Amino acid sequence: MHPPADAPVTLVASDLDRTLIYSAASLQLTMPDEQAPRLLCVEVYGRAPLCYMTETAAALLDELARTTVFVPTTTRTREQYARIHLPGPAPRYAICANGGHILVDGVSDPGWQDHVARRIDDECASLAEVQAHLRAAADPSWLLKERVAEDLFAYLVVDRGALPEGWVKELTAWADPRGWTVSLQGRKIYAVPKPLTKSAAMHEVARRSGATLTLAAGDSLLDADLLLAADQAWRPGHGELADCGWGAPNTEVLRERGGAAGEEILRRFLRAADRRRAGR
Repeated sequence: MHPPADAPVTLVASDLDRTLIYSAASLQLTMPDEQAPRLLCVEVYGRAPLCYMTETAAALLDELARTTVFVPTTTRTREQYARIHLPGPAPRYAICANGGHILVDGVSDPGWQDHVARRIDDECASLAEVQAHLRAAADPSWLLKERVAEDLFAYLVVDRGALPEGWVKELTAWADPRGWTVSLQGRKIYAVPKPLTKSAAMHEVARRSGATLTLAAGDSLLDADLLLAADQAWRPGHGELADCGWGAPNTEVLRERGGAAGEEILRRFLRAADRRRAGR
């Protein structure tokens, strides 16, 4: 079902990992095995299934993608995003690398790339300086991997149990005056230039698509700016934002966790879009 040509346009910008799609461990299934929901695998990595949606969530997403401008909005690189196969029609737009790339029919928009690069060059310390500091400050006893994503930002994979208390706070204090933000998500510590935001990319897609209502969801600190920028937003009962008690007037905190939260977020998106179409 497609909305009428003159219907108001609703843009839905949603984080993916631990918001709409889940690893087996993060699904947090609490019912007996015989009552567990059927699952749809949406990502394979290394020839093994990696991420899932419940079949209920898959049906809701299929409907959402047919009735709104649905925009997957992720910190994943383009290569990592390409491994995901969501149900429903292929999204016209997607946001990758935390806003560094806007994909249009699967191809990164060069004008947006140039815009982001200019802002980072003008406002932030170089990626090379940040990488050098990370290498000097990290300890091999707890550092597992060091990575750079799309030549835009850096992250470390760490042993959380061995990570010294206060290390992330010290890194944040160093990075902030240099125009970078720091976020600890699970085993990963991200260092991201401040102009590199999901919210800026969402506003650009909203402008291009003529959206008059923006909806968003996410679970991590890197999603906070996206949620604040949307007209309405939701966050699940798990994740970094839940752990620190983050909230905002436009953001509803859901009690559901894991895969159940993914289903509920999609229901809320659909209800809000339906209300806009009905003029309420």
